[in-house]
Amino acid sequence: MRLISWNVNGLRACLGKGFVESMRELDADFICIQETKMQEGQAEVDMPEFGHVYYSSAEKKGYSGTAVFAKEEPLHVQINFGKHTDEGRGVIMEYEKFFLVNVYVPNAQDKLKRIDYRMEWEDDFREFVLELDKKKPVIICGDMNVAKEEIDLKNPKSNRGNAGFSDQERDKMRELQGAGFVDTFRYLYPDAEGIYSWWSYRFNARKNNAGWRIDYFLVSDRIKDKIVDAKIHTDIFGSDHCPVELEIEL
Repeated sequence: MRLISWNVNGLRACLGKGFVESMRELDADFICIQETKMQEGQAEVDMPEFGHVYYSSAEKKGYSGTAVFAKEEPLHVQINFGKHTDEGRGVIMEYEKFFLVNVYVPNAQDKLKRIDYRMEWEDDFREFVLELDKKKPVIICGDMNVAKEEIDLKNPKSNRGNAGFSDQERDKMRELQGAGFVDTFRYLYPDAEGIYSWWSYRFNARKNNAGWRIDYFLVSDRIKDKIVDAKIHTDIFGSDHCPVELEIEL
């Protein structure tokens, strides 16, 4: 089973930059996207092979948003979780052997002005996925807006304390993993350096590979032996992020 996750930074814009062609080439069973910046029905995505499509849109137009394109029909679909319902940050799908949670974690923003909400969101999210994990294994994917360790970004020293690399956010990711979830890329490639999933549009960051690895696939500890591969498709353009991939046998 192959899953793709991609923050497209506006699905309508990305459709004009080869989104469908790139996704078809990757030949996945699930495509999970973040930052759609649209309401359902505002764009036509020509991928009829994905017969089951679910959107979670923000109340604020042109902001946030998530979606999942699936070939297999789920047993159940939940849009968002708990009290976090207005920014379109989650699509949760239940299948016979697993839950799939596609998530777009809130950005702490400049000078960490939204860090208090981010911390609250993190605690609620961890509690939510742990409840799912009691029932069956969980696959979590998405833009999680944090580089956990120094190896996960090009310039850790100059970014220490900034949004995405604050001690608070890094500790919450450690807490999530410590609660029973594995970072699939680091599980397979613990020492891989210089492989990132997001680059600022400023300062020729992508050309210079001055990036951050903030897009993840996490899985329940008990299915880590089912991981086949985890990839970061740095050669695919169309957004300031690139797609990440998980191949797993369940």
